[in-house]
Order: sequence, then structure tokens, then C-alpha cells
Amino acid sequence: MTLSTAPSGSGSRAKFMIGGLLIVAAVVYLIVSSTQASAQYYLTIDEMLTRGDKIYDRAIKLSGAVDGDTVAYDPETLTLEFAMANVPADQDEIEAGGGLAKVLYDALRDPDASRLQVVYVGPKPDLLRHEAQAIVTGNMGEDGVFYADELLLKCPTRYEQEVPLQAAEGQT
Repeated sequence: MTLSTAPSGSGSRAKFMIGGLLIVAAVVYLIVSSTQASAQYYLTIDEMLTRGDKIYDRAIKLSGAVDGDTVAYDPETLTLEFAMANVPADQDEIEAGGGLAKVLYDALRDPDASRLQVVYVGPKPDLLRHEAQAIVTGNMGEDGVFYADELLLKCPTRYEQEVPLQAAEGQT
């Protein structure tokens, strides 16, 4: 009596495939979970405000127009406070609005534009001035203040001369 057995190579091949799939699944899981843990939401001020309580435990990156009249800096504590007005994040929307300089200009003159108070601890950047585009990274406090860990500014001198011309074009 002869027993028919499968070749020993096919059993070890199946074990190898299952082991390989488990390793690949583990690596994918680790990549996805670490990416989600360190992910930042990039939002406009309007988008952030509509999310409510869901944003308090998340790192957020925001962009807005600096209201130069609200800038306050304490050189002893290195505490910088200012307000930002909402600007759109969509490049097509910015272009349709007349370009970045015009959008920043209009955002600060719009009484209905959402505004957000920002607190940043660190040296005061030289480029922080009225109508500059600020990009802040940090967390929204339950007190309604955005606490920034990082502050980046787009150089306002690049478009400073364009604002009066664009504003004049918008009024005619």
C-alpha cells in the first residue's frame, strides 16, 4: 500500500507565503498608524471653526492674513500675539480673487471674515506686518486662541507695491 503525499516543497512554500503576507501587513499597519499619529490638518480658519471640538487634540496648520493693528509683542517673555483673518486655501480661488496680495488685502477689510487670535512664543519675525500671509502650526485652545509652535511668513515686500494698484482696480 502506497500513500500519496504532497511534495514537501509545496507545504513550506505556503508557509513562506503566509509569513510574507503577515510581515507585509504588519509593515503597512505600522506605516499607516505612524503617519496618522503625526499628521497635521491643513485648514483655513473657516474650516477649522466649523469642526468644533474635534480639533482640540490635533496638530493644525493654518494660513491667514495678519492684522497688523493687533500685533503685540513682549520681548521679556518672547510672547507674540496677533489676529489673522481667513483667506482661501484653494489656489484657483486666490487667482480668481485677484492674486494673493488682493486676497490678503480684502480679507482684512471684510468685516464678516472669520478671525482668529494667535499666540506664539519665540522671537518676533522681521517680516511680521500688516497684510502678510502667516502660516502657523500648533493647536487650538479651548479658550478660542490658537497656540502656535511654528510661525512662517510670506515676504510682504514681494507684493507690497501690488496692493494699491489691485485695490484701485477692484474699486473701479
